[in-house]
Amino acid sequence: MTDAFFGTDLFSDFDRLQRQMASLLSGFPSSIRAGRSGAFPAINIGATDDSIEIVAFAPGLKQDDIEVTIDRGLLTISGERRPLWQDDMPESRHYAQERFVGAFRRVIELPEGADPGKVQARYANGCLSVSVGKRQASRPRAITVQ
Repeated sequence: MTDAFFGTDLFSDFDRLQRQMASLLSGFPSSIRAGRSGAFPAINIGATDDSIEIVAFAPGLKQDDIEVTIDRGLLTISGERRPLWQDDMPESRHYAQERFVGAFRRVIELPEGADPGKVQARYANGCLSVSVGKRQASRPRAITVQ
């Protein structure tokens, strides 16, 4: 095939189209479990044989600023992060602010085997650790082969 027929290099057009599609779709999550970019607090979720472990990275908060609730298989972490500059510097002008301030809320769907009666939460060093126990029936167990 010649450039005279298409007018341009066909492969460079495909490359340009691929870059445009990638930039267009870059704001969407790659899977249904992926969170949105910039969500606060950032979370990690894992599991042991006995529990589901959730760590929320929320520096700059006090223990009283965070609320953890569980209802119908949904664990909700909510609260408010207050600005560092309040009324103590009224004449101050901000040129940039990258730190998130304001109300936040993250909702995590728990697996079916989670036991809402066995939840522990602890906040230390800017990390909220939440441990949700598993029901006895949902824990892995070894089966003896006879």
